[in-house]
Amino acid sequence: MNPISGPGPGLPRDIEPRLLRAFAAVADELHFTRAAARLYVAQQALSRDVRRLERELGAELFVRSTRAVALTAEGERLLPYARRVLQAQDELHAAADGGSRALLVDVNSPGLAFERVLARARELAPECELMARYESGLTGAATEIMAGRLDASFGRYAGLAPQLRAGLAQQPVRYERMAVVLPDDHPLAAQAAVRLDELRGESVYAGAGNPRTPEWTDLARQLFAGRGIEVAAPAPLAVGVEEFRRIMAKHRNPVLAVVDFPAMPGSVVRPLVDPVPLSPVSLVWNKTLKHPGLAALRAAATEVARSEGWLEHGPNHWIPETDALIMMSQN
Repeated sequence: MNPISGPGPGLPRDIEPRLLRAFAAVADELHFTRAAARLYVAQQALSRDVRRLERELGAELFVRSTRAVALTAEGERLLPYARRVLQAQDELHAAADGGSRALLVDVNSPGLAFERVLARARELAPECELMARYESGLTGAATEIMAGRLDASFGRYAGLAPQLRAGLAQQPVRYERMAVVLPDDHPLAAQAAVRLDELRGESVYAGAGNPRTPEWTDLARQLFAGRGIEVAAPAPLAVGVEEFRRIMAKHRNPVLAVVDFPAMPGSVVRPLVDPVPLSPVSLVWNKTLKHPGLAALRAAATEVARSEGWLEHGPNHWIPETDALIMMSQN
């Protein structure tokens, strides 16, 4: 008899989905603190839920030590059942919604190209409410997606932790040309474009220390490796035009960005060349999500990417090998 969905001697007739979500999150992360952060609950509450599930099932699911967490053989056996129950619950909620609830889409920042995708999706599905969010950073957005507080976002899927990717689906959308934001009195600011070798000796800010954007910092480290360019140390996260201007004036570091980055007072945006680095971007969503707005969003992404040539690139373009492989696939 199915130990999760079917009752039996000594087993409860019903198991709260919350307990199964706690179990699945810890199984994904193999770390209680990270799992708690992913579910936005206190670690103590998460631990209580897992222990309660173990009591209800009459099985030890994890081997815990001061250094590591691992699934027991019984935990490995029960995990696929728990995932199927959770997927069925998600699908039930989606069916009950009937697409009536708004689809929440993080387009990163105002002024970026993904607003065009969202606008086209609204035309394709006028009966759906597609709501934009501007939180920025795919790691932060992916955590919100897995917690059920966001539906979709755009960003570098290859830069996500494997535990996050396991619960997500992605569709390649665009290779964004990368750029550098410079103080307007920087020696390179007068140029139409900046060669990568001209940044040798510079410390370039690329979001280091921002927990929402480690995928961007990782991309910068790969781009700068062997070129004599440093990733600038963490700085206070600037929110809003005035704070960005003040932090740039104080620290004077160039900032790694994309060519669509909106102009800020006291700074200029210059494309990077020789080679031209590209930031690979996918549309990302929870793989269990069923919503007509998502279908419209995916169709819009395909249409706009094709018409704008967003997935085209040439021999003088720089793309990390792992990213290139992922961008050739679709799940």
